Amino acid sequence: MDYDQSNINDLFLALGTSKIGLSSEDASNRLEKYGPNELEEKQKITPLKVLLNQFANFIVWVLFAAAIISLLIGETINFWVISSIIAFVIILGFVQEYRAEKAMEALKRIVEPTTRVLRTGRRKEILTKDVVPGDILLLETGDSIPADAKIFDIIGLKVDEAALTGESGAVEKNESDMVFAGTQIVHGKCKAVVTATGMQTRLGQIAGMIQEVEEKTPLQIKITDLSKSLAIIALIACSITFAFGLLKGAPLGGMLIIALALAVAAVPEGLPFTLTLTLAYGMHKMAKQNALIRKMLGVETLGSTTVICTDKTGTLTKNEMTIEKIYVDEIFYDITGVGYEPIGDFSIDGAKIDVTKHENLGMLLKAATLCNNAGFEGNVEKQEKWKPIGDPTEISLVVAAAKADLWQDDLKNDYRMIEEILFTSERKLMSTVHEKRGETSKMVFSKGAPEFLLKKCSFIRKGDKVDELTKDEIARILETNHDLASSAYRVLGVAHKEMNGSQTPENIENDLIFLGLVAMIDPAREEVKKAIVTCKKAGIKVVMITGDNDATAKAIAENIGLFDGAEDFGNLQNEKLRRIVADGVITGSELDSLDDEEFESVVEGICIYARMMPQQKVRIVKALQKKGHIVAMTGDGVNDAPALKKADIGIAMGIKGTDVAKESSTMVLQDDNFATIVDAVKQGRAIYANIEKFTCYLISRNFTEIILILLGIILLGFDFLPLLALQILFINMFDEVMPAIGLGLDPASEGIMDQKPRDPYEKILKKRNVILIVSIATVMGLAAFMVFVLDNPTTEIEKARTLTFATIVSMILFIPFAFRSLEDSILKVGLFTNKLLIAGVFGTFLLTLGVMYIPFFYDIFDLTPLSVMDWVIPLSVAFAAMVFAEVIKAATKGVK
Repeated sequence: MDYDQSNINDLFLALGTSKIGLSSEDASNRLEKYGPNELEEKQKITPLKVLLNQFANFIVWVLFAAAIISLLIGETINFWVISSIIAFVIILGFVQEYRAEKAMEALKRIVEPTTRVLRTGRRKEILTKDVVPGDILLLETGDSIPADAKIFDIIGLKVDEAALTGESGAVEKNESDMVFAGTQIVHGKCKAVVTATGMQTRLGQIAGMIQEVEEKTPLQIKITDLSKSLAIIALIACSITFAFGLLKGAPLGGMLIIALALAVAAVPEGLPFTLTLTLAYGMHKMAKQNALIRKMLGVETLGSTTVICTDKTGTLTKNEMTIEKIYVDEIFYDITGVGYEPIGDFSIDGAKIDVTKHENLGMLLKAATLCNNAGFEGNVEKQEKWKPIGDPTEISLVVAAAKADLWQDDLKNDYRMIEEILFTSERKLMSTVHEKRGETSKMVFSKGAPEFLLKKCSFIRKGDKVDELTKDEIARILETNHDLASSAYRVLGVAHKEMNGSQTPENIENDLIFLGLVAMIDPAREEVKKAIVTCKKAGIKVVMITGDNDATAKAIAENIGLFDGAEDFGNLQNEKLRRIVADGVITGSELDSLDDEEFESVVEGICIYARMMPQQKVRIVKALQKKGHIVAMTGDGVNDAPALKKADIGIAMGIKGTDVAKESSTMVLQDDNFATIVDAVKQGRAIYANIEKFTCYLISRNFTEIILILLGIILLGFDFLPLLALQILFINMFDEVMPAIGLGLDPASEGIMDQKPRDPYEKILKKRNVILIVSIATVMGLAAFMVFVLDNPTTEIEKARTLTFATIVSMILFIPFAFRSLEDSILKVGLFTNKLLIAGVFGTFLLTLGVMYIPFFYDIFDLTPLSVMDWVIPLSVAFAAMVFAEVIKAATKGVK
């Protein structure tokens, strides 16, 4: 059937559905028949692909070369041991990478998109993958269209189809037009019947073209460049070793093996593996704490954040609007009850009233409920649980009316909506037109920001009369609005009028009759005050951006500890600027009056922006970035997408955020909570600190072995090498990785949020870290070489090598703990707070003891069992190396 050309009634018949939607049973049967509404991944990671990826590892090919050379020169034991190590490296890499892929798939499932549908006449929110042909979609501004569908009920609909057509600009839609999966609603709303899902959609037909390729992040590039530099060092070390060996008369085959072993020692093969594991673990941990990182870049940048620009509603506050006061006929009505349960009373000065005897109050509640896109699932009168659907502000209006026994479903039955003028951030108004059942007259109901609504009002309802709205009346209403806003209330104005036949859509909102003001409160989240204190300690500025007026914004900012007085801008010469920033708040209109130079001169001193349009967020981000700040920006709407993309960290709301906002973000907040952002910044700082720690640790260990081998070759010759190739391979393959993983997964240090944000452009191997690595590696290398020499290798070389091997291995018991902090001492950090590191260190040490004391293994590795007294020297040297590391850390603390 040609759905594009078909009549809507014929289409309903063909799809076996109706305007009230499918039943749950029918939907379940169709889901089984048509399958989930998902695209098939062309580039899905398979076990075979993960296995083949392991052969791209540089170290594997070095080991292959060592195994072949061993076989060619008759070193059969070396060949089989090296081959076993190759198998171990490949299997370990495969297991970890495959697990990481599975973990990432699990993370994607944490935030599965949802879609609103109509089933058996009731609105439901279902997983997008459960949408089936015949479902009735309820779409509105900000929604991503989940399937191909035909429109049959529409209000001012515009759709961005760039994902399909590549053309910018919204496409206006009419009734009976098609909408397609993967496109977005940018204006208006509609109902549409689903005609195709999954791979049967137009998007599904070009699915191969939309597979995302994940780019390398700056940190991954830094690590890659670092590995290349270390590979060059390894090549130089191998060349020097090889040349000296030949000069000392060493056999060619033996020198090739030792040179390759040295190459393995020089390149920290555990680095990429530990990096991947650290980032994957960090992202998984953040996801469990309600911060889903969509791009790995976010993990790196979070730790550098200097400014967090946050929305107020739902992020700093609970987003649970409750109407507490209504102002009608110069009377304040108080309303009891909290949350969305329709239980509460109306009173004047503490005395309960009967709402039916207050006609204008009832009219306001009726207007606010009908000019409304929110609603509830469930029927309270039948004792079904209410589940709110829609914007919290609109939900609170429906609840307030229900408390007065004015039920939305009943009102909508009496007043059929025939037209809607949508609320936009520019207009700050919403209006609907209704036909009353059994009458020919039409009613207009409007609500919005009082200062905007009053411009559309020519009259005011007082008692049983309608009077002209005078300038004095407007001033009194605005003063009342300001007083309420100064007490942290969000205030809406409500108006109505009867629409005569001569009126057109262009003048629907003209000459309205003002009814009154509604004051609602959205309480601050309990954890926000503590989070803001943490930000101040961490050197992070918090900026609140809201659509509320300046008085409300300021009252809430003071309440949560964000604002404690206007910034002192010193000798600011510009009179206009002095006036604008005097109260510490900049409004949207004031921002528009400033040029870029003026705004940039004060942007660092402003923490409250009120009556802001979403597009103005981009200007705030740009101004802060121009001052050198790393900016995190929150957003939830379609118009927030540019700001989210422009910010260094775009943060979308998981609960109230639109699909467009989420797709533009770096991070999605599952709970829309500001404190979660602060926790994510803390985790980002910890992850980067851990990367720095294990990188320095691994390189210091590799340099230790290079120094030890070079000293042996240069001073003693090839016949008296302190360590053999297999011994070096064992240390690198088994003894270094587990402690490095322990450092990579180290818990955040206690004072990590007491430090200023790090420079995002600083290198991992900054000057101080290079000094630490070279100093510690030199001392460890020299100490191990002295142990080898003092045991007189010329008479009993096997024992001397075993003691040297034991010394290098013993350092695992101490040195990793010194690297738990590159700034503070072991005593301050604590020895037992990282249980994973302790387990890794001692597990690795026990494995090494097995190699040294089990006959089969110590024969393979040319080791000899040591007595208890023999361990005194290796353990003493290892402990001394840790003490030296602590001394170097203290001595270089001031070096940047």
